[in-house]
Amino acid sequence: MPLSDSDAAYRRFLPWQRTVEIGFWIVLLGSNFIGNSLTTLMEIRRRQSDTLSWEPVLWEGSSGLVWLLALLPAIAWFTRRFPLHWDNWRQRIPWYLLASVAVSLLHVAGMVSLRMLVYRWQGMEYDFGPWGREFLYEYLKDIRSFASIVVVMEGYRFVLRRWQGEASLLEAPDEGPPVEPVELPERFLVRKLGREFLVAANDIEWIQASGNYVNLRVRQHDYPLRSTIAGIETKLDPRRFARVHRSYLVNLDQVASIEPLDTGDARLHLKDGTTLPCSRRYRADLRGRVGASAADSGA
Repeated sequence: MPLSDSDAAYRRFLPWQRTVEIGFWIVLLGSNFIGNSLTTLMEIRRRQSDTLSWEPVLWEGSSGLVWLLALLPAIAWFTRRFPLHWDNWRQRIPWYLLASVAVSLLHVAGMVSLRMLVYRWQGMEYDFGPWGREFLYEYLKDIRSFASIVVVMEGYRFVLRRWQGEASLLEAPDEGPPVEPVELPERFLVRKLGREFLVAANDIEWIQASGNYVNLRVRQHDYPLRSTIAGIETKLDPRRFARVHRSYLVNLDQVASIEPLDTGDARLHLKDGTTLPCSRRYRADLRGRVGASAADSGA
């Protein structure tokens, strides 16, 4: 099947995805650092303050480094682990507010520590001021930064899922019986850049857990579906799909061989050349099921 223009563009983007993501935050924080440093220096010159020229650069640079090296990775992990959606925002908002306090505490502690080190290196003392008042001041700024970062990350992931193609379960119709079973669906609906198409459940080669999503692997495409790995397992035909790892389900028809490992685990070799891990708790059951699946296919 030839690739569409959007599929080809997405494939070209994938090798550069990490570079683009990191580069975006470096450019954003770097431009913020330059702009804030210049405006602070201009304010110092206007007031004829005795503040040295390198001090505003240190203030802004220490803040930006803590955001870039520590806080952004932590926020990325948190938002992947506890994504914010329209159907859960009331339950998640208290946790996000607590996370904003933790982010601000880490931000203040990190940047003050860096400033103290540089000031001592220069033979000077850095005075942050009264911690209660200054932390409140910083938190009021940090919570806005935290909220903006969350919005950007979730918005980017939404666009990426739509570009990649996001799967969903077929729902029962408002009137009349469903065309196919809702409990064990035979097909999944995929929305991709404004168009929709159906994917047969039996065409899924394997499934991987990814936070609050699972990725359905279909003919070298990954379609994210909002579900846990345990939840999607109950929706698939147990005669065809098997749990092989806490993070993986596999279509038994796609298993070419099982390679035992010294640890008691195993490595699955699929027909398309993909290798997947198999935990020891699933290994014995999988051997029997793969054999049975092969026998059924040959019958």
